[in-house]
Amino acid sequence: MAGTSGSTTVSTKLRQIAKLAREMPQAALTTLAHHIDIDWLREAYRRTRKDGATGIDRQTADEYGRNLNDNLRSLLERARSGSYVAPPVRRVHIPKGDGSQTRPIGIPTFEDKVLQRAVAMVLEAVYEQDFLDCSYGFRPGRSAHQAVRVVQSWAVRMAGRWVLEVDIRNFFGTLDHGQLRNIVRKRVRDGVLLRLIGKWLNAGVMEDGAIAYPEAGTPQGGVISPILANIYLHEVLDEWFERQVVPRLGGRAALVRYADDLVIIFAYERDARRVLDVLPKRLAKYGLTLHPEKTQLVNFERPDRRSVRPPDNKGDASARPGTFDLLGFTHYWAMSRTGHWVVKQKTAADRFRRTLKRIADWCRQHRHEPVRDQWLALKRKLAGHFAYFSVTGNCNALISLRFRVIAVWWKWLGRRSQRALSWEKMLRLLEHYPLPEPHIRPATVA
Repeated sequence: MAGTSGSTTVSTKLRQIAKLAREMPQAALTTLAHHIDIDWLREAYRRTRKDGATGIDRQTADEYGRNLNDNLRSLLERARSGSYVAPPVRRVHIPKGDGSQTRPIGIPTFEDKVLQRAVAMVLEAVYEQDFLDCSYGFRPGRSAHQAVRVVQSWAVRMAGRWVLEVDIRNFFGTLDHGQLRNIVRKRVRDGVLLRLIGKWLNAGVMEDGAIAYPEAGTPQGGVISPILANIYLHEVLDEWFERQVVPRLGGRAALVRYADDLVIIFAYERDARRVLDVLPKRLAKYGLTLHPEKTQLVNFERPDRRSVRPPDNKGDASARPGTFDLLGFTHYWAMSRTGHWVVKQKTAADRFRRTLKRIADWCRQHRHEPVRDQWLALKRKLAGHFAYFSVTGNCNALISLRFRVIAVWWKWLGRRSQRALSWEKMLRLLEHYPLPEPHIRPATVA
């Protein structure tokens, strides 16, 4: 469908909306919903994942697509008339961190995903003209790897200095509905869009057959959630830091944010501590709080410039290891082959443990399946991990993971019967069913 006249029309409309938003940067736009027509919904349907989990109605994308035109026309009519009822999202829990905790994920129905995608397309066209360069999460043409490379670049240019690693406690679960509505109204005042956003915020969550209606938060996993999160944090953090904080600092500073994950690099310790003092107050104004254990100020000064200070009982940041985590990577200083200090990344310890535990659990649960089926599944799991974590400086962690996955697979293959599987037999099996090896991508600086 990418080459149809309908998708071309949608592209033209998106450019018109973006142009209007650029030309009226301070205005609240009141006529946007009329752009959402049947072609727009078809494009939203095309952009919606077809292999995702089903919502509370258990309707799949294939089932919805069998009568697509009628379904989309009905959806359009209900959305425009205000009769559309946003169904509750189905809540599931996925492992978080080291696997001891879980993160709730909301799964809308497929039709709800399509309509959320349609509205998100409008909001994206508007807010992409406002968003700052410091944000990278869930934005077109931007990725987590770009955010990591920008952090690397800033750290090298500033010789490290001080890094504020920020963790917002349960952001998606505590986002204030009233504050979000007020923020959106500053830029978008279209009644149809505001009504739909309000319905999604109030739709409720179904878990174990019971429906709850949280007064705060937006379900992490919903199609509309990423753009709403970016809109919220654009005002709470990005604009505030750029317009109010940076002009008052004594030295350079750079914020890099991917959704609710962010770090701030400072040239001077006093600037970092001033921001750390005021940041909780800024977040509290919008109903958010810092995670006290995961938010930390790290002395990341380049090793050849860092003055060693003895640790004290107050947990002085200067005594902590000069590393910090962002987006699953631990950033650290290392010497390059040419004898220069560079910032490298390796898989964060908690992400490594979580990945290995998931694979170990999978091997245990599927140990009686045919070896070829297990091999194909493990290949996909390792290839996906390598695709994200194959960066310069991370080779040892990837090799270690592959070796441990082989050991785990060997362990559970040996539990299929009373006969033990020797290591020699395992090596012969790996000759027929080899697991992928990591390939490090060349480093580039954004």
